[in-house]
Amino acid sequence: MPAQKGKDLLLKAADGEAFVTVAGLRARQIAFNAETVDVTHAESAGRWRELLAGAGVRRASVSGAGIFKDEASDALVRQTFFDGAIRNWQVVVPDFGTVEGPFQLTSLEYRGDHAAEVTFDLSLESAGQLAFTAL
Repeated sequence: MPAQKGKDLLLKAADGEAFVTVAGLRARQIAFNAETVDVTHAESAGRWRELLAGAGVRRASVSGAGIFKDEASDALVRQTFFDGAIRNWQVVVPDFGTVEGPFQLTSLEYRGDHAAEVTFDLSLESAGQLAFTAL
C-alpha cells in the first residue's frame, strides 16, 4: 500500500439508515487487538508456551481528535455519548477497506484554549462482531 493522506481516513456514525461523517477530525486511529489463551502444560515441547488458535477475545479501539464543524455530527456524537448507546460506526481506511460494526462511545472530551477553537477527543470500543470490506 503506497503512502496515503491522513485526511482520507474517515470516521462515520450511523444515523438511521445512512452513515454521517464525523466532521472536523484532524487525527484518527483504529487499533485491533486479540487476547491469547495460554494452553501450555507440563509436556509442552521444550517448555515453550502454547497458544490456542482463534480462542482469544478480539476487539477494536477507535480514537479521534479535532473540531466539530457541523451541528448535526456534533449533536449525533454528543447524544450517543449521553444515551450510552451502542451505535454502528464505519472506519474507512484508504486503499485498505472499511471496518463496520457496533461500537460504544466510551470517552468524549472537549477543551478550549483562550486564543483558539474548541476541540474534542473521542474514543470508541467495539461492542460486537465487526465486518471488514476490502476496497
